[in-house]
Amino acid sequence: MAYEPVAGRDAGDARRRVRGSAVPGPGERAKTAAAVMFVWVGLLWLIECVDVMTHHALDTFGIVPQQIGELRDIIPAAFIHFGFDHVAANSLPLLVLGFLAGLRGIGRLLSVVFVIIMTSGGGVWLVAPPHTNTAGASGVVFGLFGYLLVRGFVDRRLIDIAVGLIVAVAYGSILWGVLPTAHGVSWQGHLFGLVGGVVGAFLFRDRPADGLIR
Repeated sequence: MAYEPVAGRDAGDARRRVRGSAVPGPGERAKTAAAVMFVWVGLLWLIECVDVMTHHALDTFGIVPQQIGELRDIIPAAFIHFGFDHVAANSLPLLVLGFLAGLRGIGRLLSVVFVIIMTSGGGVWLVAPPHTNTAGASGVVFGLFGYLLVRGFVDRRLIDIAVGLIVAVAYGSILWGVLPTAHGVSWQGHLFGLVGGVVGAFLFRDRPADGLIR
């Protein structure tokens, strides 16, 4: 697709129309973020249905620590769960936190999630107990929580700082999940997911050119 130059006053109007159409408004971004997250959560439920119907054959895509061949399971492990209770526990926070993160753009959201998955899964692979199998989207949940907490300060956006404070009040109790207090819960995945979210906020920051808070 290409644009031809337009002479005179019409050229300025054309440029304004192109620029305006290239930047989606808040309503459009919200619809897109909601659609992406509903599809994502729906996919998790569909995968778990397939897992149950195949007698949990997909559980082999979890991460078994310190085995080289298991590195390939770091990404799929974020979409596998051990039962419907497991996927249900992750669905609502993933939906809400993912939607809030996606309001700044789906490309940015997916980039941050990739960093979170690799950091969380890599941490599990490195330090989880041997002969265990770890899977689930909770690492992404913790990562998005950490991302939203610091994004506003990194980007110097007042509205995102406010969102981070609301998220802290609403979901701050999940921070207990980074401590090794519950048997069968991967605190390693939670802790490294949280770290991945903070790293993602810095890697994909969007600061104003003048450095001022907006």
